[in-house]
Amino acid sequence: VPPAEARRDRAVPPLSDCTRSTGPYQRRVEHHLGLPADGRQSAADCRVIRAWQLRERIEPAIGFAGPASGGRVQLVRAAADPNARGDCPVVRARIACVDLSRGLMWVQRGEKVLFGPVPVRSGRAGHPTRTGSHRVYRRSKDHASPLYGTPMPFAQFFDGGQGFHGVYGNIHAPGGGSYGCVNLVYRDAERLWEVLRRGDRVEVWGRRN
Repeated sequence: VPPAEARRDRAVPPLSDCTRSTGPYQRRVEHHLGLPADGRQSAADCRVIRAWQLRERIEPAIGFAGPASGGRVQLVRAAADPNARGDCPVVRARIACVDLSRGLMWVQRGEKVLFGPVPVRSGRAGHPTRTGSHRVYRRSKDHASPLYGTPMPFAQFFDGGQGFHGVYGNIHAPGGGSYGCVNLVYRDAERLWEVLRRGDRVEVWGRRN
């Protein structure tokens, strides 16, 4: 077996790994996949969810409807028109839109989407991401937090110490959250760096679920 094939085989969990646990986004994922949306895990549900996770490269692919799966559903729903509900102001200039409720952000000019939508992680309990209208006032490509000693690549600050920046780990880790910043996966933060400029408007609304 070629090495690449062997690695891929090892990356696919055996069917016996299919979880019996009901995830926090069970009903959302069931509805998305056309399953009976009863919010309860079954062996049949797990097999369908796991197959979808494998296709979408969601890890771990064990049929558990966790944050990564719930976030992927939100992303798919929002892809065609993330501002369908009109929560983000439609203006002539660039504006970064952050929907805390859906865990998504994008950049638009007028009705044209310039970037995203992409998944984000916002502030944990006790450290909420502040809502409202802001402006990008500082950009620091290779920033490191002086408070927490953690890397903040492609940091773009818009409200006090809060801003966009990349992370190296999993933004969907259960129970995870930032200290108020809007976290993006590294590649998305890198792309956002090329889109936004100092002075661009940032609109934040909603509440993290």
